[in-house]
Amino acid sequence: MQEITATELKAQLDAGDDIQLIDVRQPDEYAFAKIEGAKLIPLGEIMSRKDEIDPTRDTVIHCKMGGRSARAIEFLEHSGFEGNLKNLVGGITAWSNDVDPSVPKY
Repeated sequence: MQEITATELKAQLDAGDDIQLIDVRQPDEYAFAKIEGAKLIPLGEIMSRKDEIDPTRDTVIHCKMGGRSARAIEFLEHSGFEGNLKNLVGGITAWSNDVDPSVPKY
């Protein structure tokens, strides 16, 4: 499974790379803390909503710490999803620690 760190993701976003961010946490978690521009598709809905993920764009999937997003990537890959998927190492917690401390931790 491909991985990306929070600082690598920030650099790519700052460079204007075309990256779609998918957040697989629950709606209450997303409401409390999110990465700007991320689309919420909770893990339990990832298979029924996979058509909302554009396979022609690089995709970074994240959760709180990286476990749920890894499962989401496994589900998508096993279903035949052809796009480039990366797991955000450490999830939104790493984003808050390493990139944007204004994002609250929980």
